Amino acid sequence: MKTVDNVMEIENLGNTQCFSEQNRNRLLVTMKERVLPEGSHLFWEGDFADKLYFVKQGRIKLTKSTDEGKELILYMYHPGDMVGQADPFFSTNHSFSAEVLEDSVVGVIEHKDLEMLICQHCDFAIDFMKWMGIHHRITQTKFRDLMMYGKPGALTSTLIRLSNTYGQHQADDTILINKKITHTDLSNMIGATRESVNRMLSDLRKKDAIEYAGGMIVIKDLPMLQEICHCEMCPLEICRI
Repeated sequence: MKTVDNVMEIENLGNTQCFSEQNRNRLLVTMKERVLPEGSHLFWEGDFADKLYFVKQGRIKLTKSTDEGKELILYMYHPGDMVGQADPFFSTNHSFSAEVLEDSVVGVIEHKDLEMLICQHCDFAIDFMKWMGIHHRITQTKFRDLMMYGKPGALTSTLIRLSNTYGQHQADDTILINKKITHTDLSNMIGATRESVNRMLSDLRKKDAIEYAGGMIVIKDLPMLQEICHCEMCPLEICRI
């Protein structure tokens, strides 16, 4: 597996794009690299939260399990993203589990090392506060999607987020979501049953808002999806899966 030694080689700077190049390099020097196979876990819900993780290669999903055993997918992390509890100065346990979706390389940042960087470099502290702000805004907008406009709003918002994360613009002005996303995945992302997701997707196809190509979703009418979820036109670093 090819590893990434320099942060500037990471094409997508993810949720750490708020860090200056100098401060990203400070993070890189501090972290210890780990290689994780598909299907493993960075951490489990209830584990002590004493580290942050920087995704150099691969994909990580953050999930929350209900008492009934249903899984809710809260975040999908990609190269350039930093993962973990955003309160490094308090002894807390993880509220979520982080599963490795494909063979990945991550950098492990101990909270004590992060605290040292914050104490030594005021510009790093400011960038870290910006990262925390982005993290909270993503959380707030996802809760808005789930609570304000029902399951159709949550589903269409999720499709828009997927298009911002994996979308490829086509010559006919459509957007191909270049990842195979199952109906079960979508149901876990919005807290709905697979049957209701099937029904809502079927309705969107009848309205000619989406179609399928090779098992992948193609968005044909983005304004229609934006109208259903009352899209607030958040910046791309916020409107992501």
